[in-house]
Formats: sequence, C-alpha cells, structure tokens
Amino acid sequence: MYAARLTHGPVELAFTDRHGGVSGVPFDSLNLGWSGGDDPDAMAENHRLLMDDFAPGDGVERLAELGQVHGGDVVLVGAGGPRHDVHGHLHGIGDGLVTAEPAVTLSVRAADCVPVLFADAEAGVIGACHCGRPGIVAGIVPATVAAMRELGAVTITAWVGPHVCGRCYEVPQDMQDAVADVEPATFATTSWGTPSLDVGAGVRAQLEREKVSVVDVSTCTMESPDLFSYRREGKLSGRQAGLIRRTR
Repeated sequence: MYAARLTHGPVELAFTDRHGGVSGVPFDSLNLGWSGGDDPDAMAENHRLLMDDFAPGDGVERLAELGQVHGGDVVLVGAGGPRHDVHGHLHGIGDGLVTAEPAVTLSVRAADCVPVLFADAEAGVIGACHCGRPGIVAGIVPATVAAMRELGAVTITAWVGPHVCGRCYEVPQDMQDAVADVEPATFATTSWGTPSLDVGAGVRAQLEREKVSVVDVSTCTMESPDLFSYRREGKLSGRQAGLIRRTR
C-alpha cells in the first residue's frame, strides 16, 4: 500500500504504491485516480481502504483532494474541513493544498509528476502539492511554501515522493530548453543520450531556494513495476498519492 510512510512529530505522511486495492487489470490495484476508465466503485473503495489504514476514524469525510490542472494555484483547507463537492471529498481546483487544521488529510495524486508533502510541525501547518513539468514553470512549489508561511509556518520540511527520473523523461529539445530556462536544475539527459527533464531536481532546487529542508524518498515511477507510470502505461495508468495529516 505504501512506497514510504513516515512520521514527523505530530505529523503523519505517506506515498502510496499500486498494491492493496481492488481495481482490476490494467489499473490493479490501488488506483487512487477518479477518472481514466477504471470502475468508479473500485476507485471509491480504494480511497476508503487507504483512509481506513492511514487515518483510522477520520474516513474519506476528512480527506481533501483537488481537481489538479498543472498550474500554480494553492487551495486553503479551513476550519470547516474539506468541502465535499465531487466524489464526496474533492475540495477545489488547483495543484496545492495547505491547512492548519488537525485531523484533515491532504492528498495529491501523481503518476510520473512529483508529489511533495510539507510540514512545520511546531507551527502546526501542513501542505501538499502536485508538480510536473508545467508546475515547475508555474511555480507551484514556492506558491505552496508561501501559502504555508501565510498560515504561520516558519521551519518547513518537504518530502519528495516517487516520480519519473531524468534518465527516463525524454522530451523534445525545445521543451527542454523552455523548462530549463525557467529552472536550470531540470536540464538532464536520458540514459540513451537524448534531451530530458529532471523535474525532481527542479523541485529540490526550488525548495532549497525557499530555505526548506528536503527529504527525498523518491523512486522512479517509470522504472518501478510497483508504481503507476503514465509514460509507461499511457491512458490506462492509475494514480498513486501523497498524503499528510496532523494528529493533533
């Protein structure tokens, strides 16, 4: 169920893998997407199983997710908790979530993009964002950090989860140039010698410029059969998630 699961004081966080759910082939089995051709009942059950394990007692009613759009907008989850708009727990449209509320689980989905989880345990502020190639350009990582600081965060730690690595993420030369002009750390070459992007390196560079401590627990999604990868599986790929919550 988990590629990584950690604690940080009163903060619990995890990055899921593709195991432990009920979705059938080719989405087997813990597909945490909400579209793409999988059975809606199976996806709902996957979310229930995950929340029963990750946040027992809270349930999907305390899960805040996003309609992710590869942009730079951050959504605040306030004192009322998640606003249940779609699928029973979709909070808003954007690519970042922040909250200072306990017992609310923030979740972002990915299948090659970089899921990033954030916490200032002392200030009681947590965040999560989904960052792919467009997110690097849009600045979703520094935007999420800024939103956390508006809530009172000072000393922030970020965890970088599974994503496609620079050895595997081949792109056209003009795309590499456009992204690397914004974030030079993304410039990379595939293992077979063609232009590529290292989005994870770009995320880490942006975090370091924001004076955020970085913990990298990533694995390459394209190289690991235990993880979903859109570049490997195309439109029939499921989604894994990054999850974070305060226990108090």
